Amino acid sequence: MKKANVYVTLRESVIDPQGTAAINVLHAKGHDNVKDVRIGKYIELTIDDTGQDLDTAVREMCEKLFVNTNVEDYRYEVLEVEEA
Repeated sequence: MKKANVYVTLRESVIDPQGTAAINVLHAKGHDNVKDVRIGKYIELTIDDTGQDLDTAVREMCEKLFVNTNVEDYRYEVLEVEEA
């Protein structure tokens, strides 16, 4: 069995309104040392290992379902998990 962890963030050139709101609150709470906040998505997939090319499959899932490639970047890692 495999697990894919997918991390999605807005591209650096795109304004992150959630990040802006978060940094404003952090500064109001006295955390002035925080210089930037970018907020994104984390997606965890558990996949049966059927011998398919998982890199291609995960990339396809990301680009067709999870990620708006016009404004978001993503990265992922595929890990082996022990079955219980």
